[in-house]
Amino acid sequence: MIPTVLTIAGTDPSGGAGVAADLKTFAALGAYGTLVVTAVTAQSTRGVDAVHQLDGAFVEQQLETLLADVRVDAVKIGMLGSAGVNRAVAAVLRRHRLPYVVLDPVMVATSGDRLLDADAVAALREELLPLADLITPNVPEAADLLGIAEARDEDEMAVQARDLAGHTTRVLLKGGHLGGSESVDLLVEGDTLLRLAAERVDTTSTHGTGCTLSAAIAALRPGAPDWATAVRGAKDYLTGALRAADQLHIGSGHGPLHHAYAQQAHARWPTSG
Repeated sequence: MIPTVLTIAGTDPSGGAGVAADLKTFAALGAYGTLVVTAVTAQSTRGVDAVHQLDGAFVEQQLETLLADVRVDAVKIGMLGSAGVNRAVAAVLRRHRLPYVVLDPVMVATSGDRLLDADAVAALREELLPLADLITPNVPEAADLLGIAEARDEDEMAVQARDLAGHTTRVLLKGGHLGGSESVDLLVEGDTLLRLAAERVDTTSTHGTGCTLSAAIAALRPGAPDWATAVRGAKDYLTGALRAADQLHIGSGHGPLHHAYAQQAHARWPTSG
């Protein structure tokens, strides 16, 4: 059966992040995508100019209307923005107990723009982390959630990943901010810590990498035997999308990944004449 995956996140007019990136990722990995919008942004590859936050009650209504009709096999949660929306999404998750909830605690965009209100961090930590099956923070987000300084190396990442695991079920702490020839992520599940390394791709087209990775995990998890397999598959997909990103020429800032790189390799475009 083709899995139906739900993204709960904000918009990005440039198409590289948010619900646009999530839907592209779902489709590329063979899942059917559905969406609930939490915020509308004025955004490009150069940054975020403005955010229009949707009311928590309306976000909740979007979710309830969808769930009354459509089976959801996995959920990816991205940018929520406000404490009210965090609480509204948490309330729906408590009522419905949806499978495979992947939470990407989006706080700051690749451009450096803050996307999560400071007063919403506590709501995210207290309301949503306990309901997630997997959270996927990067190094700055992990430090923000814990209220401590950012990890400077893998050893400190491991400590912070285990600390975060005390607030949720599983943690994938992404180490891309640390630099080096590899991008190393740490998956903490129970007493197990799994190191997952991938080559660091030399490109400035990194807009939406966090959105894409978490969406890929959600798309793959219903058909995977365990979380580690889904995470490995998602990292492989992300690496391929990064390698192919420079084939696109979108904007003048941090460009998007090439989500459809595998499909393009098999595409047959019509010729004129």
